[in-house]
Amino acid sequence: MADRPETDPDSRRILWAPWRISYIENCDRTTGCIFCEKPGEDKDRENLIVVRGETAFVIMNRYPYNNGHLMIVPYRHTSDPDSFSEMEKSECFDLLTASQQVLEQVMHPHGYNIGMNIGRVAGAGIADHLHYHLVPRWDGDTNFMPILGHAKVVSEGLEQTWEKLHKAFITFTTRQEKP
Repeated sequence: MADRPETDPDSRRILWAPWRISYIENCDRTTGCIFCEKPGEDKDRENLIVVRGETAFVIMNRYPYNNGHLMIVPYRHTSDPDSFSEMEKSECFDLLTASQQVLEQVMHPHGYNIGMNIGRVAGAGIADHLHYHLVPRWDGDTNFMPILGHAKVVSEGLEQTWEKLHKAFITFTTRQEKP
């Protein structure tokens, strides 16, 4: 079967990703900024916010590149990194390093991609509200599926990952507050 050309209809496989339908149905209808709206709601679990700080928060990516894909987001809506206050810079970096430590403890990745996409042409899905991405990586996490199946496999549900990360963040922040 693998010898068939990609254009052969019998060589296609159906891969189900029912969680993507909400994105597909709503991506053109979304108004406002999720990074401004979600923290204002009292639904951290539903909104996948795993921890909050004074000037920034950590939220799971609902459409992750890998399990545990986190975003560190300042509460203040800005598209200009030069506009970050010293406190925002400091807290974003602290949350970034705390997130890496929590991911290390909970998910044991072999490495990380850390970055910020500035502007739509640079890949920013939400270009008007800057945020950092922290993506855990494992040896072999990019396998034959993207090449042969034209699909990326994310191996754990968002709810299960949220539970693990939220619990670890509570433990981590409690440990940090003790003298």
